Amino acid sequence: MEFAFYFSAGIAVVSTLRVITGSNPVHALLYLVISLLAVSMCFFSLGAPFAGALEIIVYAGAIMVLFVFVVMMLNLGPATAGQEHAWMKPGVWIGPGLLALILLLQLLWALFAAPEYAPLGLTTVGPKAVGISLFGPYLLVVELASMLLLAALVAAYHLGRHEAKE
Repeated sequence: MEFAFYFSAGIAVVSTLRVITGSNPVHALLYLVISLLAVSMCFFSLGAPFAGALEIIVYAGAIMVLFVFVVMMLNLGPATAGQEHAWMKPGVWIGPGLLALILLLQLLWALFAAPEYAPLGLTTVGPKAVGISLFGPYLLVVELASMLLLAALVAAYHLGRHEAKE
C-alpha cells in the first residue's frame, strides 16, 4: 500500500499544479476534482477509509457542486455560452479522464487484488472514533468551519446577485 500512497500523492500534486497554472475555470474545476479524489485515495491507502469516503462525499461532491454553481452564476449571458462550448471539446477531458482512470484502477487493485497489503503499523479508524473526536475535543473547530462555509455561501450569493443586477 506504500506504492498506492505515493502514486496517489503524485497524481494529487500533478493535478493541483494544473489547477494553479490553468487559466480556464472549468478546466481548473475538473483538475481540482481529480486532486480531491487522489487525496481520498491517500486516506484509503493509509488505513482511514472513513476519512477517504468523507473526502469524496463532502469535498469532491458537495463543495465542487457549489463551485460549479458559482462559475455558472458568474458566467451569465449568451456570449459566454459559446465560449464554454468551445472550452468543453473532447480533448479537454483527456487529462482529467486519464488521471481519474488511473485512480480508479488503483482503488480497484487496493480493494480486490491486494487485501494482504494492509498498512504497516496502522489501524483502521472507524466512524464512531471520528464522531467522538469531532463532537468532543474538536467541537469548537467543527463549528468554526461550519460558520466559515456559511459565510462563503452568503458571499457567493451576494456576488452572483450583484453581478445579475448589472
